[in-house]
Amino acid sequence: MPANTSQKTLALGFFYAALAAALWSLITPFSRELFSLGTSPLETAFWRSLLGGLCFVGYSLFTGCLKVPLKEGMQMLVLGGLLGALMFGAFQVSIEMSGGATAVVLLYTAPAWVAVLSRLLFHEGISRTKLWAIVIALAGVVLVSLAGGSKSGVFSLGGIVCGLASGLGYAAYFPFTFYFVQRHKAQTIYSYAFLGSALVLLPFVLPLDMGKGAEIWGLLAFMSIATNFLAYIFLALSLKCISQVQSAVVGNIEPVLGTFWVWLFFGENFTAIGWVGCALIMGAVLLLTLEKGVKNSS
Repeated sequence: MPANTSQKTLALGFFYAALAAALWSLITPFSRELFSLGTSPLETAFWRSLLGGLCFVGYSLFTGCLKVPLKEGMQMLVLGGLLGALMFGAFQVSIEMSGGATAVVLLYTAPAWVAVLSRLLFHEGISRTKLWAIVIALAGVVLVSLAGGSKSGVFSLGGIVCGLASGLGYAAYFPFTFYFVQRHKAQTIYSYAFLGSALVLLPFVLPLDMGKGAEIWGLLAFMSIATNFLAYIFLALSLKCISQVQSAVVGNIEPVLGTFWVWLFFGENFTAIGWVGCALIMGAVLLLTLEKGVKNSS
C-alpha cells in the first residue's frame, strides 16, 4: 500500500473490509434457518461451495482467466477442494451441534493455527508473543467448551472438534491462496477450489434432494452469492486500498456480528464463562494481528 494513500482511499478500504466481514457473519443465521427447514449441515456446505464456485466460474469466464495449465488446475481443484470441504463442512456441523456463536468463535482460532502451521511447514520461529497468543487462545477454547456451547448449554465434543477443524481449514487456506495467487487471479483460484470442495462433499450428500421448496433454494442461493462470492470480491477490493493487517483487524467484526445475529434471531447465548472464553480467543487473534502489523511496519 503506498505511503501517500489518501484518506478517501483508506476509508473506502475499511468500508470494503467491513462489508466483507458483515457478509461472512450472515453464514451463521442463514445456516441455522436452513437447518430448521430440513437442510443438513453437509448439504448446506455442498450447495454453498457449488453455487459460490459457479459464480466465480462465470466471473472468471467474463474476465478471461479461467484457463490454467492442467497440472496447476488439478492442484487447485484437489488441494483447494480438500481444504474448503474441511472448512465449510466442519463449520456447518459445528453450528448444528454447538451453536452458531460457538462455531464462529472457534473458527477464529485460525490465526493461532497459522502460527503453528508456519512453524511446522516453513520452520518459522514462534516468538514470545505468538506463544502467549496460542496459550491464551487454547485457554479460551477450554472455557468455551466448559460453557457447553451457545446453542443448548450441553457440552458437545463433536461440535468443539469440528469448530477447531474449521479453524484449521481456514488457516491452511492462507498458504494455499498465497502460493497460487503469485501466478493466478483470485477468482481463478476460487473457481477451482470451491468446485473442488463441492466434489469432495458430494458423496456425503447423495442422493441429492432437488425437490426443495422455493424458500430453501432462495436461502441457499443468497447465502452462496453473499458469503462466498461477494464477500471475497469485497475483500479483494479492500486489499487494493489498505494493508492485509488493517483488513484483518476490521475482519474481527465477523464473529461479533455472527454471534449477535444468532442471539437476535435464535436466542443463542453464552454463559459468563463462555463469554470470558470468547474474549480470550478474540484477544489472542488481536495480539497476533498487532504483532504482524508491527513487523510489517518496521
